[in-house]
This record gives sequence, structure tokens and C-alpha cells, in this order.
Amino acid sequence: MTESAQTWYIIKQSTGKCEIVPSEQEINNQDIIEKWGPFDSQGDAIARRIGLIRTGKCQPK
Repeated sequence: MTESAQTWYIIKQSTGKCEIVPSEQEINNQDIIEKWGPFDSQGDAIARRIGLIRTGKCQPK
């Protein structure tokens, strides 16, 4: 049996902050406003999150 590659998501919470989470993590939280992804690597997700912060879609932590 082969393992599937891990993917990453960016989730925006009701506080306006964006968090990067692996695809294995449950994302059933009702505080989630928006979700972006999947991204092939955590680095790609981090780069995208920086872009979302710069455009005002997410607040920095």
C-alpha cells in the first residue's frame, strides 16, 4: 500500500488570522471563514499565506 502525499491548507478563522494545517488535521471548526489549498508543500502554503497577508485577506499572527 502506498502513502498519499501530504498536502497543506490555509484556513482563515473568524479572528481574521490564517493558519497553515496539514490535510490530515480535521478542519471541521465552525470558526473557519475561508480555506485555500491544497498546497503540495508547507513552503508553498507559507508563501501563499504571506501573499494573503500582504493583500489584506489575512492578519499576521
